[in-house]
Amino acid sequence: MLTSNRTREVHDALKRRCLYLWLDHPDVQHEIEILHSRLPGLPDRLAAQVAGTAHKLRQADLIKPPGVAESLDWARALQLIGARELDMDSAAATLGAVLKYREDADRVRNQLDTLLTA
Repeated sequence: MLTSNRTREVHDALKRRCLYLWLDHPDVQHEIEILHSRLPGLPDRLAAQVAGTAHKLRQADLIKPPGVAESLDWARALQLIGARELDMDSAAATLGAVLKYREDADRVRNQLDTLLTA
């Protein structure tokens, strides 16, 4: 199995030996189900907030929008700090788990209130 987010060029000889399948991100409800299946004990509200906010972040103009792996990382980080819901403080403290570029984090940090309430 070979996966790619198209950040590096793959040699043509390798490309010829591959079958291609493009997958979209899951919808919010499916992502909530994924979060619950991978993180037993994750509060329902927190799972819904993480999935919903990740969905909004994927629609933003970011260098690297978060995937499901980043949503899982974010939910784990929130659990580790004892968060029961995603609020301004918990989001700001754990933003590095969901966004991998400083420019993305800076842009989102300035819009957190909108992302969390909209």
